[in-house]
Amino acid sequence: KSEMTKKEFVEVYAAKGKFETKADAERKLNTVLDLFEEVLIKGDDINFIGWGKFEVKDTPARTGRNPKTGEEVAIAAKKVVKFKAGKSLADKVDSK
Repeated sequence: KSEMTKKEFVEVYAAKGKFETKADAERKLNTVLDLFEEVLIKGDDINFIGWGKFEVKDTPARTGRNPKTGEEVAIAAKKVVKFKAGKSLADKVDSK
């Protein structure tokens, strides 16, 4: 399994999107990522039907355990971002 970095993604995006420069492709990508952040920070979900959904979930406070000492540790409540692939994307990933 491999991982694509943002730099590598921008290179592929620039070529596929036929941007004039990689810098232009990176600016466009950063605009989209900034908008994702704004929407998710407000607590709103982003849903692309068939492709996937980004949603903000509340995780309640809970008690955990330090694996080294076995001591109980309080874990604070927080908001997390979850992504659930839509059927179309999930089917395409599964078929490869």
